[in-house]
Amino acid sequence: MSDEILNIQAFILNQQQKYDSATGELSSILNEIALGAKIVSREINKAGLVDLLGLTGKVNVQGEEVQKLDEYANDVFVRIFERGNHIAGVVSEEVDDAIVFNDKDSEHAKYVVCIDPLDGSSNIDVNVSVGTIFSIYKRLDLNSPVTEKDFLQKGTKQVCAGYILYGSSSMFVYTTGNGVNGFTLDPSIGEFLLSHPNMKIAEQGTIYSVNEGYTYKWDKVLVDFVEELKTGLPNYEKPHKARYIGSLVSDFHRNLLKGGIYMYPPDKKYVNGKLRLLFEANPMSFLIEQAGGLGSNGVKNILEIEPTEIHQRVPLYIGSKQDVEYLVRKLSSN
Repeated sequence: MSDEILNIQAFILNQQQKYDSATGELSSILNEIALGAKIVSREINKAGLVDLLGLTGKVNVQGEEVQKLDEYANDVFVRIFERGNHIAGVVSEEVDDAIVFNDKDSEHAKYVVCIDPLDGSSNIDVNVSVGTIFSIYKRLDLNSPVTEKDFLQKGTKQVCAGYILYGSSSMFVYTTGNGVNGFTLDPSIGEFLLSHPNMKIAEQGTIYSVNEGYTYKWDKVLVDFVEELKTGLPNYEKPHKARYIGSLVSDFHRNLLKGGIYMYPPDKKYVNGKLRLLFEANPMSFLIEQAGGLGSNGVKNILEIEPTEIHQRVPLYIGSKQDVEYLVRKLSSN
């Protein structure tokens, strides 16, 4: 915990004042996301008491059963964005198509948002940490209506990305391209306080995170790589330890703090990978690069992939730079 008591609003304002061209819109969006995070955090903490656990009976665009809290979190963030008038449109992991705000103020807003309102929600019923992931882009043309193209931009075009972890404590972690900073929610005062300034990931990891129950579906190169992690990579002092929660935000957050590699490879069912480029891979890759790490699909940098559809899936290998680079070399030599 930092010695300086600084809430997220003050931190964002301090950062904004460093840029003469700053208008305050991006700062307002981050404050809106922080508000949504507080609301969702509150509901998650009492979910078992207010009938917010379990399935809705609906299936989302991914073909996944929708949890009640998925729907709740999506509604919270979309309503906040719409009322704030700082965002022209949003795409959500829970909704088929882009949501465009046609209010006279919103339609002139400079930004659009990609959001996974509640990542890992299937774990809520068993009291495992979950999260929200978001990514912010500038619109391509302020003089034209928002279209799908505004969201289908390379990850290198992100102006901000982050996640909120809802666990034993709730944390807000984000970057605007100038490092990564983390804030922990103090529920007694309802404020996110700066707790993890200038977060960095170790160049060499000590942890690997992957669902080894799917080993039989993997390419042999990846199977061999995981076995090599267990015995020790070249020039590493110790073998890696297996740590897998099954909630991307949770696994990513631990590896960011401890050093390691997270893997969600393609398999026989998901030949193009399972994780979404816009909602998961891009924002997490922006964050990890700002922390000194790397995100790859096994062939190229995640941030260099040109999106072709909103719900596009990709393989994801992300974490400590040397871990990911070593794996990519093995995959490329196959």
